[in-house]
Amino acid sequence: YVSPELDKNSLSIIDSFAQNLNAISGFQTTSQPLEGTEALPKKNIVFEANKDIVPEGYELSIQPDAVIIQASDRSGIFYAIQTLKQLLPTAIYGDQPTSDAQWTLPCMEIKDAPRFGYRGLHIDVARHFFPKEEMKKILDLMALHKQNTLHWHLTDDQGWRIEIKKYPRLTEIGSIRNKTMIKYAEERCINIIPEVDLPGHMMAALAAYPDLGCTGGPYEVSGQWGVRDDVLCPGKEKTFTFIEDVLTEVMELFPSEYIHIGGDECPKVRWEKCPKCQARIKAERLKANDKHKAEFFLQSYVTARVEKFLNDHGRKIIGWDEILEGELAPNATVMSWRGMDGGIEAARLKHPVIMTPNNYVYLDYYPTMNTQDEPLAIGGYNPVEKVYSLEPVPASLNEEERKYIIGAQGNLWT
Repeated sequence: YVSPELDKNSLSIIDSFAQNLNAISGFQTTSQPLEGTEALPKKNIVFEANKDIVPEGYELSIQPDAVIIQASDRSGIFYAIQTLKQLLPTAIYGDQPTSDAQWTLPCMEIKDAPRFGYRGLHIDVARHFFPKEEMKKILDLMALHKQNTLHWHLTDDQGWRIEIKKYPRLTEIGSIRNKTMIKYAEERCINIIPEVDLPGHMMAALAAYPDLGCTGGPYEVSGQWGVRDDVLCPGKEKTFTFIEDVLTEVMELFPSEYIHIGGDECPKVRWEKCPKCQARIKAERLKANDKHKAEFFLQSYVTARVEKFLNDHGRKIIGWDEILEGELAPNATVMSWRGMDGGIEAARLKHPVIMTPNNYVYLDYYPTMNTQDEPLAIGGYNPVEKVYSLEPVPASLNEEERKYIIGAQGNLWT
């Protein structure tokens, strides 16, 4: 039974659950409206709206004669159903009927709400291509664990995985269509944040369009991981035309408020010798200081210019903590990966922070010291116990600064 105060998006989630339950259990349940004054139906699941519950939160009451679920929004309803599924026979996650299972629930009261609004998982499809069905499985697992953000790393030195119609040669290196995936994620209360990593990690793009680099190439798509000296040339105006064209198509595909623009591991050696980059430094009056050379401020110029372009289109940027080097873009969110120091610095500058320190939550590190029996990993050692031990809010921050830590994320590089 469904309260009429719940929105239509919540109704579709409830209908889907009823169909799922029928397919597995052999029951013949349907969702129907709950009339305002009648007594709660017996032996039924009742969904009610409760505006006093925080966003994404829910209350689940399993009584001897009814299950009552309350939430203030669609996400809360969805997460309550995930918890209910965990309490039912595990076959509820499969697709084969199991009518002989014990379809009972233990009586209990659960009041659940997230500590952080951002609960992310990062997937790198540039180095290793994930088929659509594998990505859908990952989204299902994220939903089970009540994660609400997929950070999708689409481009890097080793491949370009998103089709850009204005630059068709990029798809010769690698492309992936996203429209069907977005709907699948949205139905599971998961927001997808796309990442186009710039101005470094661009060997795949340079191999397709060599005039975007400082030297003009020739360039090759990288066949192994690591950092490359060849990056986009910010001295050329065509570089910004390329970036804006790409991001325009990315925005058309992804409704996310945030767009991740990378900003990590960008060597400056080509810029130091590039006449066009040096001319840009001079024209923009970029100066070195006691911490950084002028070329670091050139990267800050790139970040700020890209941020303005995205802000003008109603979007916000996220960047890796290297965007703190030089001058931080005015409205940027910082993703702290080289430990937590970058996140601490950004929070003190009153910028939103997502904590994803490599020494805790990089999921491409070995989970055991017995590495000879493990698949190839980049190195490092992050056992499951250490991953779970992460406290995203450093004790060194004061009460006001702690408010800028908006969440945490596990990163799977490939």
